Amino acid sequence: MLGAEPRDFFSFKVLEGTFGGLMPPEEQEQARRTFSGVALVILCLFGLLFLRLWFLQLVKGEDLQQRSERNRIRNLDLPPWRGMILDRNGHLLVGNRPSFELVVVLEDVPDFPLLARRLAALLKLDPPQLEAQLRNARANGLYQARIRGDLSWEELARVETFQPELPGVMIQVQPKREYRHKGQAAHVLGYLGEITDVQLKSGNFPGYKMGDYLGRCGVELAWEKYLRGQRGYRRIEVDAYGRELGQLDRIFPSPGANVYLTLDDKLQQEAEACLEGRMGAIVALDPRSGKILAMASSPTFSQEAFERGLSSQDWQKLTSDKTHPLENRPLKGQYPPGSTFKIVMAVAGLEEKVITPGTVIHCSGALPFGNHVFHCWKKGGHGGVDLYRALVQSCDVYFYNVGRRLGIDRIAKWSRRFGLGEPTGLKLDKEMPGLVASSAWKKARFKDSWHEGETLSVAIGQGYNLATPIQMARVAAAIGNGGYLYEPQLVEKVENPAGETVFQAQPVLKSRLGASPETLKLVQRALHGVVSEGTGRAAQVANVEVAGKTGTSQVVALEKEKNKGKGGRFGNHAWFVAYAPVENPRIAVAVLIEHGGGGGAVAAPLAKRVLAAAFPESRVAKGE
Repeated sequence: MLGAEPRDFFSFKVLEGTFGGLMPPEEQEQARRTFSGVALVILCLFGLLFLRLWFLQLVKGEDLQQRSERNRIRNLDLPPWRGMILDRNGHLLVGNRPSFELVVVLEDVPDFPLLARRLAALLKLDPPQLEAQLRNARANGLYQARIRGDLSWEELARVETFQPELPGVMIQVQPKREYRHKGQAAHVLGYLGEITDVQLKSGNFPGYKMGDYLGRCGVELAWEKYLRGQRGYRRIEVDAYGRELGQLDRIFPSPGANVYLTLDDKLQQEAEACLEGRMGAIVALDPRSGKILAMASSPTFSQEAFERGLSSQDWQKLTSDKTHPLENRPLKGQYPPGSTFKIVMAVAGLEEKVITPGTVIHCSGALPFGNHVFHCWKKGGHGGVDLYRALVQSCDVYFYNVGRRLGIDRIAKWSRRFGLGEPTGLKLDKEMPGLVASSAWKKARFKDSWHEGETLSVAIGQGYNLATPIQMARVAAAIGNGGYLYEPQLVEKVENPAGETVFQAQPVLKSRLGASPETLKLVQRALHGVVSEGTGRAAQVANVEVAGKTGTSQVVALEKEKNKGKGGRFGNHAWFVAYAPVENPRIAVAVLIEHGGGGGAVAAPLAKRVLAAAFPESRVAKGE
């Protein structure tokens, strides 16, 4: 066959050239067949290779190109800088500073144990724990894992030096929260924490990712949507080891809005100084609007400790601390109001007409009632006193009698009119309501009837009734401003990065006392007398007329007896509430010192310091 001759001739020549023509014809034929088979196999392999290349290029080409781009190009999140928090005068309370953060791109790590050992040696970490962190991040489908934030210069230098031996490791510049006055107003400002799995899965935090920080409490939490800002990103090109080669493009993050508080920084610092070494709370607000000028709680805590991340041991130590440093006492501390409650009793007695300004009650130092004797704080008694003298001298016997005439339910009615027994409405964390006792409350709570002897205890601020410091500050404000109860406010305004106001606070009038102007004037005059000539003389401020009321809240007798001789932890609580100036007041204050002793001796001098700071013209030296 003509078609076969070239192949046979070629085969023959090859065989002849190879074997020198020495191979027999039969073997030559077998060799030709073998060679042809091998050639066919090679041809099939080349065909399969061509088909594979065709499939990869035309069918899977686009997908493979995208995967290649993803291996070469990375999108890195750029977290936004949170908005600043400032006081009413523009003084910075909370800002930001740059921080170096070490992250690991998980898909670029060929050997987790090896990387964990190297990083642990550089940063003095635990290798097994670090390896577990990396594996957990990958198991949760994360693209990268945050290993360490706020690296020191020394740590940063070590990591950069050994960067070629740390595949997948990157250093990012991240904003870090900076609280200008360590521990000051910590309960008001709050702190940040990393978002949890539960929060991410709840659906309540759209746009957040694992590793993001958000407010945990205080202003940081309550105003999170304004403070947070919008994230950006960087698109970078990397080599086979995940090392950055260059930046392709970038969208800058949008910083959060700045929040201006109603706090006065200088007044806040004075309130914090007053509480140093004590357990208690101080609240100062503007009676004309409800704006909070200072709100201090002691003991306090460090916000930075939470952002760094508390170990389980540190958290356990903090939560088991018997002084409860995490409790925001102005909002959550509930205490018997003591004799500061006599303000409510005086208004209730006059309005319900069970007494008049001229009603005189004799105080011998005690009031026998049933099988019990109710004592006045002054053992020898005050003699015959009217309402003015009863408030100025804080006569217990006088108000025992007023309580008997009113009855518990009318006392409860006027307590609620003063805003007691319910949260004030301040939009900050969870506020406690306090407690207003009544006959219906006791029936529901204890399945028992109210006893008249219990009314006498409530009448002087003891017994079941409980109040928070912010509630008592509002009681003083309502007397001073003529009977108006405003919702307390902590934020003055919010400005976006362009300087535009996106929120402006307006006074919110929640209710009115419903007391007559005559009643209020009588009580105002008596509260002025408390400071000018009575139990609150220690609160006098030069060149400023102050009105106020002392209070001493007794701790449960059983607890005092159980802890007798154990350091005085169960001494009486000291109260003082005040407003100033007497005419057209601009500030109302409540001071509560836990286990501090008498209100006139302990709390009133502290209120004086706060008031003096609010009125620089008083020329009263700090601590005088």
